[in-house]
Amino acid sequence: VLRIINEPTAAALAYGFEKSTSKTIAVYDLGGGTFDVSILEIADGVFEVKSTNGDTFLGGEDFDTRILNHLIEIFKKENGIDLSKDPLALQRL
Repeated sequence: VLRIINEPTAAALAYGFEKSTSKTIAVYDLGGGTFDVSILEIADGVFEVKSTNGDTFLGGEDFDTRILNHLIEIFKKENGIDLSKDPLALQRL
């Protein structure tokens, strides 16, 4: 192992792997129990991590539940159907 990097940095590397543009980008990872952000400068195939940070209290199951409940409410408003009692619909959401 030469270096350990977080998920947003890895995603940025994959994004810019064969691109020759110069940019400053923000890449985030929200899920699985954390929220991570990396700011990178990409220039001539060189990636420089300018900043990276995360919050272990954002993301995860509590975040998934809030999104699920939000989608259920939107569907109920638009269609008049409550999906909260339908196990198959919940699985798909």
